[in-house]
Amino acid sequence: MALRIPENYSSKLSLLQTQIAIKKLKDFFERQLAYELNLIRVTAPLFVQPETGLNDNLNGVEVPVSFTINDNQELQIVHSLAKWKRMALYKYNIREKKGIYTDMNAIRKDEQVDNLHSYYVDQWDWEAVISEKDRNERKLKEIVRRIYKVLRITDEYIVDEFPQLSRKLPEKIYFITSQELEDMYPHLTPKEREDKICKKYKAVFIMQIGKVLKSGQIHDGRSPDYDDWDLNGDILVYNEVLDCGFELSSMGIRVNKESLLTQLTVANNLERLELPYHQMIMEEKLPYTIGGGIGQSRLCMFYLEKAHIGEVQCSVWPHDMVEKCRKNNIFLL
Repeated sequence: MALRIPENYSSKLSLLQTQIAIKKLKDFFERQLAYELNLIRVTAPLFVQPETGLNDNLNGVEVPVSFTINDNQELQIVHSLAKWKRMALYKYNIREKKGIYTDMNAIRKDEQVDNLHSYYVDQWDWEAVISEKDRNERKLKEIVRRIYKVLRITDEYIVDEFPQLSRKLPEKIYFITSQELEDMYPHLTPKEREDKICKKYKAVFIMQIGKVLKSGQIHDGRSPDYDDWDLNGDILVYNEVLDCGFELSSMGIRVNKESLLTQLTVANNLERLELPYHQMIMEEKLPYTIGGGIGQSRLCMFYLEKAHIGEVQCSVWPHDMVEKCRKNNIFLL
């Protein structure tokens, strides 16, 4: 989206209060998430070797930031840790109903920066082991509801800490598939559909992202080799400051060998089957898992009622964007 300037915007928190609130928010949410999903914190890489197949290909068009080390070996800054986490669960021998989480920092140089998007990405990446029989929609919805429970608890906590803020989340999250959403609003773009459904229900989980819809389009791009497109989705909430749907998390049950082969065929990416990570899936060596990412700056921006993600994270922005924000009481860190 283009830069949005809310009318008569003024932050409810000073710059110093904002920094204090960011720390409180992140610490509280992280503890609650780890407890609710039975996760342990692990360290994670900032860069990976491209030949492993572990980097996230996102929509398939973004080019990772890369550099060469002394032996002329290329390394890539991660886009996310979607595939690395599954490999980590295998290495650490994590058992069913347990999982891991980590702080993920990434650079996405091809991002179109605006109120919600930055070249710098920070999120909690999490992954948990499930059984093969739990690769179903019921399990997906169960985990979504548990994450939403943490979001609601955090909503209460931060308003208690900073009473000038307001409660934002409804009691329940609404579930809908991307096809049902297209059927509901066939003449709107996917982003416009998200705005409509979020304004109506305030908290929504849109399922089955990456699949081709009846219109011949997809709701949003999703790499073919980590999420199962039948068993994934995005958690979105209504952002009152910007009057739009606001994605907090992308998540899903991960591919098995059948869905991996099907999705790589659809995406015309069968060459990835030669990579070590993909071979381990085809040989059924990796555990069945569910996982996702939850945006740290997104979370802070939403709860602290900020108009721009640059109010809660340090990054680089176009000069004209900085000036326009400054003139409208949006002060970027």
